[in-house]
Amino acid sequence: MSPGVEYALAAMLCIGLADLVYKRAAGSGVQAIHFLMVQGVFFTPAIVLYAWATDVLVITPGFAWGMAAGFFIYIALYHFAVSLASGTVSVVAPIFRLNFVLTAAFAIVALGEPLTLGKVAGLALALGAVWLLLGGAPGKGAGRVPLGRVLLATLAIAACNLCYKFGVAAGVPPVTMLVGQASVFFPLTLVVVWISDHSLTASPGAWRNAPFAALFLFIGFPLLLESLRRGEASVLLPIGQMGFIVTALAGMLFLREAFTPRKLAGLVAAAGALVMLARG
Repeated sequence: MSPGVEYALAAMLCIGLADLVYKRAAGSGVQAIHFLMVQGVFFTPAIVLYAWATDVLVITPGFAWGMAAGFFIYIALYHFAVSLASGTVSVVAPIFRLNFVLTAAFAIVALGEPLTLGKVAGLALALGAVWLLLGGAPGKGAGRVPLGRVLLATLAIAACNLCYKFGVAAGVPPVTMLVGQASVFFPLTLVVVWISDHSLTASPGAWRNAPFAALFLFIGFPLLLESLRRGEASVLLPIGQMGFIVTALAGMLFLREAFTPRKLAGLVAAAGALVMLARG
């Protein structure tokens, strides 16, 4: 098994659960800008206090990679949250997490990570899983997937993941990276809400849901970054971003989204991808 896989698998579970909270909030009418602001209210002091308590807050030039990640992840999560309001979570989440193909390809080409048969098979299965799950989307009507927003979110989160890899490669501790991320992400949420509403208030639904997303990401992000510190981005980022397995299953089991043979085949392909990538 490739180094760091156990951390990436744990991150996958947490990120998938966070995606599910996003869907729940979107389905109850919570505006994306309010959700992200409340998420920042909880995530930012938690990660700063954790960094201070564990004495890992080290400000170096590499800290800028965390700040860049904060910008990209805001763009990504905003468009992801908006797209979930009209698309089914078992389809939107897999497209969003397709970013791992971009980041894996970049890691192999630009960072010199080896291209192995296991990686090729794993990425091919993951692409097949996304295609199969996308085929389960409704064609028209309220459930139509807003592809433009989802693809923009996908590109933005891929850029964020690359910032993660560059940051940890420069020796920045994972929690310090996340402090840098929060230092940009949280102010952005405040500015956007203020421009939109001329106030910094949020709906009760945002306060009910966003803290849970903050909790799952507070656990998941450090795990993902720790995995990148230990192993190859072309293996670990795809695994960490395959939380759509968790999300798609939960969407069908608990949110009563349609269960079809095609979606089942997609989940089987995703599981196969996970096995092949873990083997490297």
